[in-house]
Order: sequence, then C-alpha cells, then structure tokens
Amino acid sequence: MRNLEFTAAALLAAALMAAPAVAETTVLSNATVIDGTGKPAAPGSAIVMTDGKIAWVGPMAQLAAPKGSKTVNLKGKFVMPGLIDGHVHVGMMKDVTQDVKFYDRANVEADLKTYAAYGVTSVVVAGTDKDVIFDIRKDLRAGRPSMARVYTSGQGLVFKGGYGGLFGLNVPVGTPDEARKAVAEQAAKGVDLIKLWIDDERGMIPVKMPYAVTKAAIDEAHKHKLKVWAHVYYLDDAKELTRQGVDAFAHIVRDKLVDQELIDLMKTKGTWQFASTLSREIVYSMAVMPWIQDPFFTRGVTPGTLAALRSPEREKNVMLGYIRVPGLPYEKRLFGDMGRTVVQAMDNYTALVKAGVQTGMGTDSGPNGRFPGFNAHEELSMEVMAGRTPMEAIKSATSDNARWLGDTTVGSIEAGKWADLLVLDDDPLADIRNTKSISAVYIAGNSVPTIWQTCRERPSTACTGGWKDRGTTPY
Repeated sequence: MRNLEFTAAALLAAALMAAPAVAETTVLSNATVIDGTGKPAAPGSAIVMTDGKIAWVGPMAQLAAPKGSKTVNLKGKFVMPGLIDGHVHVGMMKDVTQDVKFYDRANVEADLKTYAAYGVTSVVVAGTDKDVIFDIRKDLRAGRPSMARVYTSGQGLVFKGGYGGLFGLNVPVGTPDEARKAVAEQAAKGVDLIKLWIDDERGMIPVKMPYAVTKAAIDEAHKHKLKVWAHVYYLDDAKELTRQGVDAFAHIVRDKLVDQELIDLMKTKGTWQFASTLSREIVYSMAVMPWIQDPFFTRGVTPGTLAALRSPEREKNVMLGYIRVPGLPYEKRLFGDMGRTVVQAMDNYTALVKAGVQTGMGTDSGPNGRFPGFNAHEELSMEVMAGRTPMEAIKSATSDNARWLGDTTVGSIEAGKWADLLVLDDDPLADIRNTKSISAVYIAGNSVPTIWQTCRERPSTACTGGWKDRGTTPY
C-alpha cells in the first residue's frame, strides 16, 4: 500500500513538473500611451504584459485580452517607458558623507530601489563600482527584477595625481601601457562600458590625464568591443577625445561655448552627448534647495540627509566656505563660481541639440547634492528649459539612451520589450513636471512601490504628502 502511495505521489509530482507553466498576463487598459520613440501620444490604448514583457500594445478597439488575464483600468492616466538615467553613482553615500567603505550590496540595492520608486527603471553607473556589482547585475538580468536595472563601467580610469573616481576604489594609471592593462582588466570582468576622467578641477589639480593615455584607453576598449565615455570639462579636451574616437561624453563642456569645430567632429564621428547632467550643475549654485520641503524629494532621502541639508551650517558653507572632498589633497570653494558654470552648461546643451548632435539623459546623481531618482525629473525639466519639447526630453531618457547602450530590450513601449513602465496621473507632454505624478511603476511587469509609497529609512507613517498636495508645497 505504501509503495502504491509513493508511486502515485511521484507520478503526480512528475505530472506537475511536466505541465507547462501558466503565463502571467496583465492588461493595462484605457491609457494614453507615450511610447518613447517620439511618435504622437496614443489615447485609448492598451498594453498586454505577459511574463514581464510587452506582448501587445495598441488601440482598445483591437484588444483581445487573453483568457485568465488580470486587467488594470488606467482611464485618464498616461503610460510612458521607465526612465533610463545615463549617469549615476551608487552605494557610496551614507546620508551626506561619501566614502568607499559604505559601498556594499545592501547600500547599492537601497539606491536601486529608490531609483525604481521614482520611475527610473535602468541606471548606468559611471566607473565607481566595486566588483559586487557584477553579481547584482547578474541577478537582475536573470529574472524579473523589483529594482532598477544596472549597466556598469566597473572601475573607471583616473590618472595618477589627477581627478576622478572614488577614493580608495579606482586604481590610478600613469602611462599608456597601464591604461591598456586597466581596460583589459575591466573587460575581463565583463563591464558594459569603459569610463575615464580628464579634468583638473578648473586648474586646482596640477595634472590631468594626457592625451597619449586617453588614446591608449580608447583604442584598447574598442579592441574589446566596448564603448568609452569620458568625463570632460574643457572644450579642447572634448575636441581631442572626439578625434581619438571616444564614443560619448558624461558631462557637457563647461569652460566656454561649444564651437562649430566640436559640433562637426561629434556629428562626423557619431560621438554622443550621452549624459547632460544639467541638474548636477544647478545644485552647486543653490545655498538652500527649493525642494527641501517637497514630499517628492523628502520621501526619497534619508533622515540624516534631510537634517544636513536643512542645517544653517550647510548654508554657510555653500555661500562662504571651503570643503574637502575625500581623496583630494586640498580644500576647494566648490560653489563659488558654479552660477556661471550652469549657464554655460545650459547654453552648450542648447547648442548641441539645435545642431543635431545625438544626446541622451543623465544626472550624475548619487554623490553629495545629487539625489537618486529625484534628479532625473529635474533633468527632464532642465532639458525643456534649454529648449527641448517634453516629447524630446522623454525620448532622450528612454529610447535614445537605450539606443546608445545598444540594448534593444528596453527604452520604448513595443512588443517584445521588457514591460518597464511609468504610469502617470497627469500629462507630461502638457507639462514635463507631470512626470512627478507617479501612479505606478512596473519593472519587467512587476509593480514596485512608487515614491508616493516610499519613506526611505523611516517607517511609512513618518512621511506625508502626495502629488495632489503640490499646491501647498514647493513644486
């Protein structure tokens, strides 16, 4: 009898294992779809998500909802692709203190969840990752994540005695041979991109990466079929790196107005302005941040961050003081001339866009003063301030960024792509600031907590205020 029971149980288990898995299908109905490609918005649309991917998108009149599917009625709402932030740093901060010792898996994942809450469903890390990022990336790509996807540049290249990187993490290079070796080491680890820094902090550092070293790094990366993106500040450096074949810039030129020579070089070479980082520049010119009471901001930062940002001491330091950045052997008056810099960055961004240079969206969020997820929405607003339409700004942060990354699985709302979606209460094409009206976020079809359901490192009851409260709070 026991043998019969055992045999029956074994047969049942085998049958269950052999049975095809039931597909998980959710239909988002009655929405206005902004697909991220630049096509006009499509009211009265539906999206069918099956096992985390977009199975179908089209007019409600043509919808054939699969049997057994779940339907979410989005009447009056707007759906766009999840944002891709093309320049971030993760895991390096504890409140407002930056240190390599804070970088661990838990801190990285806390940042990735914050990005997701803001509707940033993918991030590109700019050369300040520890090797644990490869395990995190592997796990994210193996299934259907509940936090932002990651593209990593591993440990980017900094010059000995020069600017860049995360102190205690990035190993400086001093010669072309060392640069080639460093690139090969990163390639062997499986990085998505190679990042390098060429800057001297407006003349405060006596050296910056020589062109012989940048060329060696670029050539070696291309041998490994890897794109190179560079931190630049000076127009002359941007020109030379473009001649050498750099694939993209991680910041706008900020020392002077871009000229026709650079524009022609970038268009001829196909060099991208991958990250605009306009919101990075404006932060440095603010003694008191105007959003310090806005729940859209306060929900996404730690209590320690809020306390530091609201302190009179910070305001004094911004206006008058010098600060010491970890790893730099000097103090600097970080905020002293940034008002001019942000204007230069805005003017140059406008010039590049008008000239038809290919551009993406990136914020340089993560370090002190630039905030995961939040800055992406500020960046979109600043792009529009600089002359882009809301549709163009959305496209820069979705399908354009995906195109430069070479990832055909994200960036737009099209059949076959991952269902990484941002659902909004209000129309972002009428006012780009409406990207803050987040109703839902989906990553690979998984609904994840939005910023309006988030209270970072505090009980949920400690945070109050929502999108509809913006009439009584800073906007």
